[in-house]
Amino acid sequence: MHAFAPSGDPEPARRNVAFVALLLGMLMASLDTNVVVAALPSLGASLGQPSAVAGVTAAYLLAVAVATPLHGALGDRWGRRRMFGCSVLVFAAGSLACAAAPSMPALIVFRAVQGLGGSGLIVAAVAAMAELFSRHELMRRQGWMTAVFAVSSIGGAPFGGLLAGGPGWRWIFLINLPLCLVALALGARSVPGRRAGAAAVWRFDAAGAALIAVAGASVVVLGGDRALATSPVWAPVLVAVAVAAMIALVRVERRASAPLVPPRMFADPGLSRAMAATLGTGIALFGSFTFVPLAIVDGTGQDAATTGLLLLPMSVGQLAFTSGFAVLARRWPALTRWGRLGLGLGIAGMTAMAIVPAMSPGAGRTALTVAGLALAGAALGLSMQAYTLIAQSRASADIIGATMATLTFSRQLGGSAGIALFGWVTLLLAGPGGLTAVFAIAGLAMVAALLAAPRAVHDPAERALGTAVR
Repeated sequence: MHAFAPSGDPEPARRNVAFVALLLGMLMASLDTNVVVAALPSLGASLGQPSAVAGVTAAYLLAVAVATPLHGALGDRWGRRRMFGCSVLVFAAGSLACAAAPSMPALIVFRAVQGLGGSGLIVAAVAAMAELFSRHELMRRQGWMTAVFAVSSIGGAPFGGLLAGGPGWRWIFLINLPLCLVALALGARSVPGRRAGAAAVWRFDAAGAALIAVAGASVVVLGGDRALATSPVWAPVLVAVAVAAMIALVRVERRASAPLVPPRMFADPGLSRAMAATLGTGIALFGSFTFVPLAIVDGTGQDAATTGLLLLPMSVGQLAFTSGFAVLARRWPALTRWGRLGLGLGIAGMTAMAIVPAMSPGAGRTALTVAGLALAGAALGLSMQAYTLIAQSRASADIIGATMATLTFSRQLGGSAGIALFGWVTLLLAGPGGLTAVFAIAGLAMVAALLAAPRAVHDPAERALGTAVR
C-alpha cells in the first residue's frame, strides 16, 4: 500500500492550495451533471429541437463513464498535475463550445467533449487526494467534499433554472470559464506531479480501452435511452454486447503489460469487496432514484411542485449523515463499519419506499416517503465516503488512479444497469405493483452489497486499530 508521501511531497500550504483546486474541479464536474436539467426546455426551444434534449444529458454521462478508467491509468503514468491541467482545459473548451453551439446535434457533441474533461477532473481529484493526505487527514477533510456534492446535488438544478430564466441557457456553460481559470492557476504548481517511480515508456492498452468503451457505452445507453432499453430487439443485443465485452476485457487485462484495469488490485480483498459493494449501491440507489418521483406521485398523489419538495429529504439525509461522518469518523475511524451502516440504512430506505405505493393516502404515507428518502440519501452519502476512503488508503502507489477510476466506473455502470433493469420491471408490472417491485429489488441489491462489503478483517488499518484498542 502507498505511504502517502510521494516524491516531492508539497508542504502543508501547497497541499491546501491543491485541495482547493481539486475541490473546485470536482464541483464543476458534478455540478454540470445537474445544472443543465432545469434548462433543458429552454435550450430545446432555443435550438428548435425540444424532442432531442435527452441527448444533452446522455452525451455527458456517457463520456464521463467511458473515459473514467482511461483517466485513472493516464494519471498513474503522467502524473496528477498534468492530467488535472489537461482535464481543466478540455472541460473549458467543451464548455465554451457548448455555449456557442448553433444546433442541437452540435450541443450534444460538445457535451460529450465536456464530459471527457469532467471525468478527468473527478478521477484526478480523488487520486491526487490519496497521494497528498493520510487516511486520518482525508477523514478530517470529508466535510468539504460533502459540501461540494451537496451544492451540486441540491443547488445544481435551481441554479441552472435561474440562469436559463435570466441571462439565458448559454450562461450555464460560460460560467465555467472563470472557474476553470482559477482551478488551473491554483493547481498548476500544487497538484502532485509525475511519480518518481512511474514508467518512462508506457505501452497504451488500446484493446482494453476499446472494450471498456464498448461495455460502458452499451450499459449507459441501456440506462439512458428508454426506447432502446425496452426494445425486444435492441435490449438483448446491447446486454449481450456488454457482457461479451466485459468477459473479453478480463482476458485482455490479464495478459496486458500495462492494463487500464490492473487485475492485481482485485487481489486485495478490501479493495475488491469495496468495489463489489459500490457496484451494488450503484444498482440499488442510483438505479432506483430515477423512479422516486413516480413513487411519490403514485404513493402520495401530490402535484409536481409538492413532489419537488418531497425530494429534499434525500439531499438533507445525505448532507446530515455525511457531515456527521466527517466529524465522528475521526473518533471512530472503523471505515468498514461506517460502510455497512450506510448499506443497512439503504436497505431500510428501499424497504420503506417499496411499501409506499401500496399504502392508502394520508399523512402516514407521506411520512414514510420522507423517512425512506432520507434513509436512501444517508445510505448514498455514507457508503460513497467510506468505500472511497478505503480504496484511497488501500491502493498501491503505482495504480492509485486506476483503482479510484475502477471504483468510480463500478458505481456508474451499476447506476446505468439499475435504471435499465428497473425500467424493464415497470414495463412488466404496470402501476403501483411495478414501483413496489423496483424498490424491493433495489433493497435486495443492497442486501447483496452488504454481504459482499469488506469487514474489519479485510482492512489491516482497522485491524491494527482494534489491536491497539485492546
